[in-house]
Amino acid sequence: MSEKSFKGHIGIGAKVSGVALVAKDNFSARYDLDRVKGIFSRQAHKLCGQSYVDKILVLDNAKGGVATAWMLHEMKSRKMAPAALLLNAANPIMAQGAALADLAFMDRFDVDITDAIKTGDRVTVDPQAGTITVESA
Repeated sequence: MSEKSFKGHIGIGAKVSGVALVAKDNFSARYDLDRVKGIFSRQAHKLCGQSYVDKILVLDNAKGGVATAWMLHEMKSRKMAPAALLLNAANPIMAQGAALADLAFMDRFDVDITDAIKTGDRVTVDPQAGTITVESA
């Protein structure tokens, strides 16, 4: 098993570890998810049908508007949220939503994070240090 580390922008939330779910696709908590079933539900999304609950979500860019903040918070309150959210690029609304939900969140990595991590990898996210560590599956 190999281990590698990456730097990103200082993030939000506590240190967390989990299994990665990765796609080179964008992310909206409002339009991409069935928040009751805990799966990606938008048919065109590359993760359609897969559970995001307790996963380290690794996606390309944030999309969507103000509904993201309360949706992430609502998902976390029902224990139906991802363990962390890692994006190549986020917007202020996504960061606000992660903060409101107390969800580990990072973006702006030194690599394309959707290429560096594979689904099934074990990932440790340390937002306060601005680092992630990946153990390849």
